[in-house]
Parts: sequence; C-alpha cells; structure tokens
Amino acid sequence: MASDATAKTIYRPDDVAGLSYAEDLNDPGAYPYTRGARAARPKLGAWIQRELSGEGAPSRTNAQFKYLIDSGANGLDVIGDTPTMACLDPDHPASAHAVGTQGVSLCSLPDYRELYADLPLDGLTISHSLPASFGIAGLYLAAKERGIAPARLRGSTIQAPFYCEDCGYSIHMPFDLRVRLAADSIEFAAREMPKFHAFIEDTYYISEGGLDPVEEMALGFVEIRYIVRELLRRGLAIDSFAPRIAILVNCRMDFFTEIAKIRATRRLFARMLREEFGATDPRSLAVNIASHTSGLSLTAQQPVNNIVRGTVQALALALSGVQAIEVSGFDEAFRTPSPEAHLVGLRTQQVIQLEADVTKVMDPLGGSYYVEALTNEMEQRILALVERIEAMGDASGLCDNGWFRGLFQDAMERYAREIRDGERAQVGANIHRVPDDEDTLLREVAERKIEPCRERIDAIRAFKRARPAGDVAAALREVHRVARGADNLMAPIIAAMMAGATMGEITGVMRTAYGRVYDPFGMTACPI
Repeated sequence: MASDATAKTIYRPDDVAGLSYAEDLNDPGAYPYTRGARAARPKLGAWIQRELSGEGAPSRTNAQFKYLIDSGANGLDVIGDTPTMACLDPDHPASAHAVGTQGVSLCSLPDYRELYADLPLDGLTISHSLPASFGIAGLYLAAKERGIAPARLRGSTIQAPFYCEDCGYSIHMPFDLRVRLAADSIEFAAREMPKFHAFIEDTYYISEGGLDPVEEMALGFVEIRYIVRELLRRGLAIDSFAPRIAILVNCRMDFFTEIAKIRATRRLFARMLREEFGATDPRSLAVNIASHTSGLSLTAQQPVNNIVRGTVQALALALSGVQAIEVSGFDEAFRTPSPEAHLVGLRTQQVIQLEADVTKVMDPLGGSYYVEALTNEMEQRILALVERIEAMGDASGLCDNGWFRGLFQDAMERYAREIRDGERAQVGANIHRVPDDEDTLLREVAERKIEPCRERIDAIRAFKRARPAGDVAAALREVHRVARGADNLMAPIIAAMMAGATMGEITGVMRTAYGRVYDPFGMTACPI
C-alpha cells in the first residue's frame, strides 16, 4: 500500500487528477458516501461508544454491562466463550476447561433472560458476537417475555458463514447450512426486528490473523456479495434488507491506511449496491461501519503501551467517521477485558470525543492529497482482489477446498515473520525492550486469570434434567424436519429454545439433517 515503503514523501494535485468531487467524494450523507454515511453527527455528537464484554456465567456479564453503562457507555457488545462460539453446551466434555474464560457462557433461553436482566432492551443498542441465529432468537424471546416489541430492538449480530471454520470457531457445519442459517436469520430479522442489524459483515476477526487491509475488505465483500445474492434468489427485494447491512472492520496501527480503507469501503459499497444490485433506498447505500481496534497489534510485553496503541487507533476511527468504536483492552494479550481495561478503553473514547474536538468537523482529512490518493488506491485494490477471487469459482468450493484457509495461514506466517525479523516494529516486543523484572507496569492487572466457570456445567445438567423431555424431543424433531426441507429455520429454532432445548442440541440435530454426525467430537449422543 502507499503507506508502506512505496509511499511517496509528498503528495500533490496530480496524485488526485481526475478526482470528481460530485462523483467520487460529495458531502457526508450524499452518494457515494465516501466522506460519511450521515449528513450530520448524531445528537450525542459522536459515535456509539462500547466495549467488548463477556465473562463467566450470564449474570457476571450482566454486571459488566451495568458497570459500563454506569461509566458512560451508550452501547454494549457481548461475546460468547469458546464453547458458545463453537455451538457446544457447557456440559459437553470438550467445554470443561474453557467455560466462561474468553467470553460469556450461553446455551439456553434462561441464559438470555439472565444476560439481559434489568437492561432497557428497547433503549440501547446491543451488538452480539455470538452464533447469529441463537443470538437473535435469545434477544427476540427475552424481549417478548418482558413485553418489549421486537420491532423496537436495536443492535446487531455478526454473520460469519464463510470463514469461521478456517480462522475462527469451528462449528462443524457444511457450507450450505452455514449460509442458510445466515440468510434465514437475516430474513427473519428484516420482518420481525426491522431496526436490528442482523447482517454484520465481520472483517475484524478474519483480519486478526495477519491479513492486510486490502485482503480484509476484499474477503468481506466476497461474503457480502454472496449472501446478498442468496437473499435476492429467495425473492427478497434488495431495499427490504440492505439498510440493515453493516460492516465491523479492524483498525490497525497504520493510521492513514485505516482511514482510507474505511472511506474506500463506504464508496465501494454504495457503488456496488446501486450499480450491481439495484438498490435505490439511500439507507441501503450508506453502509454503517463499526470498528474494534486491533488486538493483534497489542503485546504481552509492556502492556501499558497498549493504551497508546488503542488511543492512536481510536483517533483514526473518530476521524474516519465510523458509527461505533470498541477499544481493545490493554490486557488483551492475556484475557478478555478486566474492569480496569474496560474503563481505560471507554475513557479513551470519551477523551477523544469531549476534549480533542475531533467531532466538530466531519471528515476533516477529506481533500488531503495523500488521503484521497490512498482512498482511491484502496478502492481499486480491494475491487481487483474481489474480482480475482470470484473469478476462481463458487465460494463454496473455495471454502471446502481450503483456499481461504491457505490465505489465512500465509497471512499468519507473513505477520509472524515480520515481527520476528523486525520488519514490523512493535515497541516493547522487538524494539525498546526492557528486562522482564522491570516490565511491571499494569502487569498485575493484565495477568489476573479467569478461571473456568465450572459451576455452569452443573447448572446446565440440572436444567436439562428438570425440563419436559417430551416437549424438547418434539421440538428437536421439528428442527430436524425443517432442516431437511427449505423453510426458514428461525421459527423451529425459537420454538425449540422455548421448549427447553439448548444450542448444542439444536445445532447437532441440524447437522444430522445435512448428513453430518450429531457431535463432531463423538462424545455425546443425539437426543432424538
């Protein structure tokens, strides 16, 4: 990219020759939305400020939510632990050492009741880094039980059917079922939860293995385009669901590249939706972009330096005009965020917003020869890679044949080599190191361990013993029946959760409907 060794030391008007203000930039809130998705800042004068949460049992995460709200957060983001993200129940033998350690443990409807207890579900926005079908179903049911109309719910959930098996949490589902669940949940939410963003393209998690910004966004657009085509194939009108598409991007330390990437993404998305997919609603064209600052850029050495890294990245995001920001905890190299890291991340955003005056002017870097040239370059390179990938054939084949896995492995090896050889400087890790016995600042907080929440195992076992076994079996058989056909799976999933079935059971039954084994680890038996 131009921000690397190939960047020029000075940029001039000829570097943006041919750039049309009306066609390529325009004002914020006007097509092609390069300078911002909205014509004016929201009433609060900034972005949704939230921090990633999730630890232990649902009640513990609920307490984290309330702590953050009391500290000034105006949005929440919840992530599941490893078993939850892999669609395993906490009482599964493979879950024992990971329950509640890297996120919250969720598998049943009572868990979602506990997670959202006492929260004004129709008065805040909750982002869900959870298996989408179950996150949507849990929120939908919890709200209805409290008399809150699902149509009033705001928030989002990530969709990750393409890449989860290769660089995230493997759920051991065939590609077709993963895409079907994504499309089913988006279609359901478009009808029942029209203010909820059920189509979040999460490029953050795929890029944390070392992808560069062009690779990150190209893979994101490949997945977006595939799911959009699937929804159109079902007969949905593009403007019935496209306004609720959003993108969760990464933000690394390459300050200007990340800003240009976000500006290019807005423009590329708008052009793609209008020119290729026929969207006409301005809300369909003006994509919401949220960002999580890079955990990969943070180090176990000198964790105090991570506060500076988070600040630099959050400032880039504020200048780029994103709709929501999460700052990675300074202790991310060790654990999910501690209360101290939560507060530092939130205060970082608040200082940038309230003291640095960066929200007074929208897109303050617009018109910079360098930023505009870099935005153009990013757009061209992202689009070229999208076209190259799609020309290789159907995405299902690329997934099943390991092409994406190879790309992720190459990126991880490239990043590790750059750190090892000093090509990529990391202060405290490969330059400006200090002896271990002097590296003490914030280390006591960062190294505070989270023990597995083993009481969850006993609690879920007791829950399963107490529920009406006949109702559960009947509901699971209905999930299996619908999964073998073509109807939307959200209704039977919701009904099964209401009957007392767990996420692990529902997921396993869907696997069997697609010819897979109920338990990919061969440790539990199918309940029907």
